[in-house]
Amino acid sequence: MWIPRASRGAALWDGLRAYGLIVAMWVRSTMTYRASFVMTAFGNFAATAFDFVAILLMFTHVDALGGYTLPEVAFLYGTAGTAFGLADLLLGSMERVGRRVRDGTLDTLLVRPVPVLAQVAADRFALRRLGRIAQGLLVLGYALLAVDIDWTVVRVLMVPLMLVSGAAIFASVFVAGAAFQFWAQDAAQVQNSFTYGGTTLLQYPPTVFAKDLVRGVTFVVPLAFVNWLPALYVLGREDPLGLPDAAAFLSPVVACGCCALAGLAWRAGLRAYRSTGS
Repeated sequence: MWIPRASRGAALWDGLRAYGLIVAMWVRSTMTYRASFVMTAFGNFAATAFDFVAILLMFTHVDALGGYTLPEVAFLYGTAGTAFGLADLLLGSMERVGRRVRDGTLDTLLVRPVPVLAQVAADRFALRRLGRIAQGLLVLGYALLAVDIDWTVVRVLMVPLMLVSGAAIFASVFVAGAAFQFWAQDAAQVQNSFTYGGTTLLQYPPTVFAKDLVRGVTFVVPLAFVNWLPALYVLGREDPLGLPDAAAFLSPVVACGCCALAGLAWRAGLRAYRSTGS
């Protein structure tokens, strides 16, 4: 059924407004116990920092990893970690969809006059995830100071562009993975393999992986557009698949396409939902 553009715009605005209200409620709840928030945020920061510590330990034994220096790997790490952190902060709760399908609590969301996606995404909004974002930004800041780059206006603009586009791509993976759980019901770990596993993959240079894997995360699940392709342009590196430089500028287009496909998958999954039965 065709829906007028004005109605679609109003529905989108209602969803964003509902999301904001639910998030504000959880933030107020979190800040009631500020000491607990600080400790959990620091714990999140420290836990993710161990990933970069492992990279630092590698570079105590080698001068380059897959041909990339420590500042270059730090650049990949910082961009991937920050983009994922933003998506995880905004939509990390989507992984609970399978649990809600199994125990029937999703039914309570369906009867409310608020979009289900907004309710699921904002449910139990975890402000402590700011620790992951802060850690990624710190590593990215170090990389920008230490890496040897011939900065131009385009390269400067590419950095925030890849962070926003990468966050949107990861967000679409969260939504698509949640939609898959309407049928699988217990596929949170499959979803995590593309989200948490994907960000770990992107923290390392593409040259350390087999070309078939690089092709898979470029043309099948386009995680390479999160940071690999734009980062190669910023760093002045050649793409291992031989793609033209123009591919580095496709991240916003790929992000929009992924979000559109994830939205369609979510709607299809929601239509297929038949409750838990008796």
